[in-house]
Order: sequence, then structure tokens, then C-alpha cells
Amino acid sequence: MSEPQRLVVAISGASGAILGIRLLEVLRDSPIESHLVVSPSAAQTIASETDFSLKQVEQLADVVHPYRAVGATIASGSFRTMGMVIAPCSVKTLSSIAYGITGDLIARAADVNLKEGRPVVALFRETPLHVGHLRALTQFAESGGIVFPPMPAFYARPSTLDEMVTQIVGRVLDRLNIDNTLVKRWAGLREALKEAHDE
Repeated sequence: MSEPQRLVVAISGASGAILGIRLLEVLRDSPIESHLVVSPSAAQTIASETDFSLKQVEQLADVVHPYRAVGATIASGSFRTMGMVIAPCSVKTLSSIAYGITGDLIARAADVNLKEGRPVVALFRETPLHVGHLRALTQFAESGGIVFPPMPAFYARPSTLDEMVTQIVGRVLDRLNIDNTLVKRWAGLREALKEAHDE
């Protein structure tokens, strides 16, 4: 009997909690089992930036792990997953992962996935960047992490924030080789100009 497909989803305290929430919404309608970790700062960000309660966000996941539970299943390399997405990823979380400071479950699970050669996608939410950020990002990437700033795809001509968020989440799923229909695909400049003219 084959194991279920599993994806670890972490929401850290950076701005952009809706990115992790939308990812959970998408995974809920898929065969992929989602394992969620929410940092204490993320709980505050969820409350301040969205209309979701923490309980509602947790209900979107298949499994919820406490932030300090470093003995959870996802803290072991023998617990097989497809990888991990940190959406959004704060400077603190990125730096902890980059330098192997695994004092919480987000950093520990990320460290485990990196050592097992699994993708760890960090939707790093900070701007502008100073040299300390850049060094941590480089260290993270050199350890196998995927730096994925949640940049809006303006070629898709989004008309709402919701469309921008959905496109970004679809691109994250693309990076993990997970099929989805969320992304408005680039069809070439000629087609884009034709669409603009038709409008």
C-alpha cells in the first residue's frame, strides 16, 4: 500500500498570510495531505490581515502541528513528504533555516527536508533587502532551499488581489511539479497584444 502524498505548509509571521491560506485551500481539494505549522507571530498576522480566525485556517489542513512540537512526525526525515512551503517566510524564519537554528518546528521541518534533498520553497516577504538578508538568502539557497519571492505576474493582468495571490500559489505548485489550473500561462507577446487590443 502506497503512502499518501504529503506537503508541509508553514505560515510564519511575515506579511502575506493569505498566501499560505490560499495554498491550504487549494490543497484541501486535492489528494495531497497537508501538514500545517503556524508560528505565534503568524497567528497575529492572520488576525490583522485577513478575515480568517486561526481555527478556520487550521481547519483547512489535514494535520496541524504545534509550533514548538519538535518531536512531531514532520521533524523526522523518515516521515516522507513532497517537501515544504513556507508562505509567507519571515526574515527570522529564513535566517534560522539558513544557519541550522532548529529551535521550532518550522525551522526543524525545513532542515529535515533540506537534508533529505526535498524542496523547501520560501516565499520570502521582505523589501528592500540589506546585505544580511542577501547573505542569509544565499546560504539558504546553497543548502538547497528555493527562494521564491511572491512577485505578482503583471503579464497576467490581474484585476484583484485575489487573482494575484492565486497566480502566485499556482506558480509555487508549478515549482513543486504539482499540476494545477491556477496559473494564467504566458502565451507569447503576440497573443498578449491581441488580448489587450480586443479589450
